[in-house]
Amino acid sequence: MDGLINLLKPTGITSAKALYRVRKITGVRKSGHAGTLDPGADGVLVLCLGKGTKLVERIMDQPKVYRATARLDVTSESFDSDSDLTAVDVEAVPSQEDVIRALASFEGCIQQVPPRISAVKLGGQPAYKRARTGEGLELAPRTVTIYWVFVHTYDWPTLDFELACGRGTYVRSVVRDLGAALSTGGCLTSLTRTAVGPFTSNEGWTFEGLEASGDPANYLIPLEGAIRLLDRRPIPIPPRPG
Repeated sequence: MDGLINLLKPTGITSAKALYRVRKITGVRKSGHAGTLDPGADGVLVLCLGKGTKLVERIMDQPKVYRATARLDVTSESFDSDSDLTAVDVEAVPSQEDVIRALASFEGCIQQVPPRISAVKLGGQPAYKRARTGEGLELAPRTVTIYWVFVHTYDWPTLDFELACGRGTYVRSVVRDLGAALSTGGCLTSLTRTAVGPFTSNEGWTFEGLEASGDPANYLIPLEGAIRLLDRRPIPIPPRPG
């Protein structure tokens, strides 16, 4: 079985465990996922089966779209709600215009420092493992691309926003840096990946849907069709909402 599956990963499970569960459904051992989603995040996780594993790097280079919520009155060690929240004293509550202006400053090719609690490798070991030993880590900034950011609603201290970005971008870092720019806290509270290139959540499959389907022809994106989608040049950037 060669091709791709557009899986809608639920929260509460790692990307690796999601892949193992699909392996049991399909019976295909040779498989991998193209771009990790944290356990607290849900949405599109593209799985590559058989010869489709050769497409992993190309899929990871596709632009991604995320819908996120954040709180600006708290922070945490991981900059999301997987860690204990700490209240932040905020002298002046930013206006919606302040928030929009600050987020707009992140658009384009920027330097971004990954969170200390992340899977970024340092000396061959994930940063989160070294951080848990109490070691003081200095992660180097990386060049990432944020195509656009769109604010859906802002009602202090809660922000609901959407962004399209390139490979290696951490939405948690966007929220952290937003807080720094506004002199507030910054903590991601929910994250949904709605698209990876041409693969969108509207066409995704749940575990239950895969199990009930029975016939892989219903959910497998054939290798040839996937290659045609990925061959489009230039790579289409998802349009900004509104």
